Amino acid sequence: MNLALKSVLIFSIAISLPLAASTIIKPAPLVSIPSHDNFFDSIAMHCGKAFEGKVVFDNDPSDAFAQKLVMHVRKCTDTELQIPFHVGDDASRTWIITKTGSGLSLKHDHRNPDGSDDKSTMYGGHTVDAGYAQAQSFPADQYSKELFTRSGIPQSNGNTWQMFIYEESFTYRLVREGREFRVKFDLTKPVKAPKAPWGYAD
Repeated sequence: MNLALKSVLIFSIAISLPLAASTIIKPAPLVSIPSHDNFFDSIAMHCGKAFEGKVVFDNDPSDAFAQKLVMHVRKCTDTELQIPFHVGDDASRTWIITKTGSGLSLKHDHRNPDGSDDKSTMYGGHTVDAGYAQAQSFPADQYSKELFTRSGIPQSNGNTWQMFIYEESFTYRLVREGREFRVKFDLTKPVKAPKAPWGYAD
């Protein structure tokens, strides 16, 4: 190979490598569908506000939920909503709704009072269909099923979490065979926002 041709080849490779690299690392657009967007946006419009709720159905009642119940739409970005669920003085629970590009994810971030992760945390599910602008369902994902099995509660593998958002109310529902729990929040009467949940900072 003569020197001129060799120089041309080296130059061509040097030019093409940065172009190839930039093509490889270019992130894919985060796509979403109207029913997911509308559901997400309907919650996000309450960002910064807190609302009191009450248990409207529970076929296995617990005294814990007889306390004051408050949801706080605490932090919102274009792709994530953080919603602490305060049960009396227990600030261990935060619902996290995320746009994933293939739907919506719901995770339950559970913390200890010192802010460390609870042994059972980040369980939840992912949408498997379009749902509705007012309602979305999140069947338990594989991570959650494995966590529940290790924790000795395999019956929870059948969990589906549902959220309903209307002009005057927000409802969180857990359902599986033989088990149902629903708590409903009044969106017409904002209350004082609580302090940051455990593991988070104001």
